[in-house]
Amino acid sequence: MTSPTQAPSVETDTPGTGEVSLSKDAAGQSGEQSLSPGQLMWRRFKRDRTGVISACVVISFFVVAALAPVISMVYGKNPYDLYGQDTPGLLDAFGYPAGANGGISGDFWFGLEPQLGRDVFTQLLYGMRTSLFTALVCTIPMVLLGILIGLISGYFGGRVDYWLGRITDFMMALPGQLTLIATMPVVLALFVPPTKETPVYVQFCAIVVVLAVLGWMGMARLVRSSALTLREREFVEAAKVSGASPWRIIRKELLPNLMTPILVQATYMLPSAILTVAFLSYVGVGYVEPTPDWGRMFAAAADYYQYDPAYMFFPGIAMVIFVLAFNLLGDSVRDAFDPKSGR
Repeated sequence: MTSPTQAPSVETDTPGTGEVSLSKDAAGQSGEQSLSPGQLMWRRFKRDRTGVISACVVISFFVVAALAPVISMVYGKNPYDLYGQDTPGLLDAFGYPAGANGGISGDFWFGLEPQLGRDVFTQLLYGMRTSLFTALVCTIPMVLLGILIGLISGYFGGRVDYWLGRITDFMMALPGQLTLIATMPVVLALFVPPTKETPVYVQFCAIVVVLAVLGWMGMARLVRSSALTLREREFVEAAKVSGASPWRIIRKELLPNLMTPILVQATYMLPSAILTVAFLSYVGVGYVEPTPDWGRMFAAAADYYQYDPAYMFFPGIAMVIFVLAFNLLGDSVRDAFDPKSGR
């Protein structure tokens, strides 16, 4: 018999390149497992070139909008002065820019507005500022209201879920654009008589209120469906057994696990709000003269596009680039949170 100390030795080979690569892969997987969900999401997002470029474009739009007064001061013009009417030769006898391509020159980078002769570049800057700020403020109450109604409906269920669901169905059944057009004058009339000029802050508040009331349903549906699934999970049952109140369960257990779909949905709601704000100004129930706004620029350009198509070009390109970049950013954020969602 062979004693344990005299057992035959086992030959060990030097690890090959395949084993080294396997060990590196294992080390990489263990390193990823040690990262938090937020760090993993950030790592996946940085690998997505489209998402990074879209994020840079979106951030640059917000930076330019925030610095619009500074850029306007350096540029030496503002969106309110009637340069074409004050300076002879900038507009022709019919009120259109005398120069080529809408009057683009070294003094007026994007040309002049027909008839009034205002600077298009500063109008675009301040219009971007107005549209982005309004849409951002409108998105916040839409998201919060949708989260609140969705969590209450999904967690409590029963009659609460039934009646909140019917209210949501009713709001979603309303024709969106027609309801916006019909509601805005009514809301404005509550603050200012029709015979008086409506201040800009009243127009802003009315847009925020109308969009918040009519824009929360998609978020509520999403949160409700996710909350219905989570409320049956073990950690929620454990919280109930421990005596936690419904509000604490919703705040501490459900809401943190719903941040991913909420964030992704919010990235889609913001560009939609920008288009809605522009639509309201375009049809004349949002911002009006002389407030710079993308939608109001489109409304003015629609009257002159046959003779001066350049005036519509710049706000149109700016809006298309921003909305496209934000939608691509939303897709990248979704894929970063859940890599399997894009398959």
